[in-house]
Amino acid sequence: MNLRNMIQKFLFITILLACLMPVKSQNLKENPEFDEKIRKFLNSRRWYDMNVPSVDGQLLYNIIIKNNYRSALEIGTSTGHSGIWIAWALSKTGGKLITIDIDEGRHREAVQNFKEAGLSQYIDARLADAHELVKELKGPFDFVFSDADKEWYKNYFIDIDPKLKVGGCFTAHNISERGRGYGGYGGQAQFLTYVRSLPNYETTVNSAGGGVSISYKKADK
Repeated sequence: MNLRNMIQKFLFITILLACLMPVKSQNLKENPEFDEKIRKFLNSRRWYDMNVPSVDGQLLYNIIIKNNYRSALEIGTSTGHSGIWIAWALSKTGGKLITIDIDEGRHREAVQNFKEAGLSQYIDARLADAHELVKELKGPFDFVFSDADKEWYKNYFIDIDPKLKVGGCFTAHNISERGRGYGGYGGQAQFLTYVRSLPNYETTVNSAGGGVSISYKKADK
């Protein structure tokens, strides 16, 4: 092959790859100063009290950005670490988060954290019993993160499933492959076994942090 043909082939492949690249990122709202403010806030806190590790927060952020999700639900706010990651992503896609916690102290602290991070406008923080409120929410949602009482994971999923859009994603925390560690027993294991039995969901487990199951809804049934 001569040099000219090689260059033409290279240009063809480059153009083809460019056409195949996802374009959703072009529609994201970019604000470097805002991003830096959120990063500094996240790094200024020690996120204990049942919050997710940063690697899991980044995972949730990436899922939302990748799929351009806009209507999110979080079950179990704690003091707001995961909610900040989720809302940060939604601030770029033009979405909003509903987050629920039953503990008044954690709820109050989370609301303050959301304010200091500059994300309050993207978050509807509810002080409520998720066992009841999840049933009442109308949806639809395209992203859900469950990190509340583990024995209720399956019930939360069953209540949310009809309200989750096709193409949407249901994630849950403290999940591991069956029989491996804390997330491989009890309510987490029951939930994972159940969601993996559904033909209209595709489920994987990310074990980089605290263990996150990722279930994409491929069809209504």
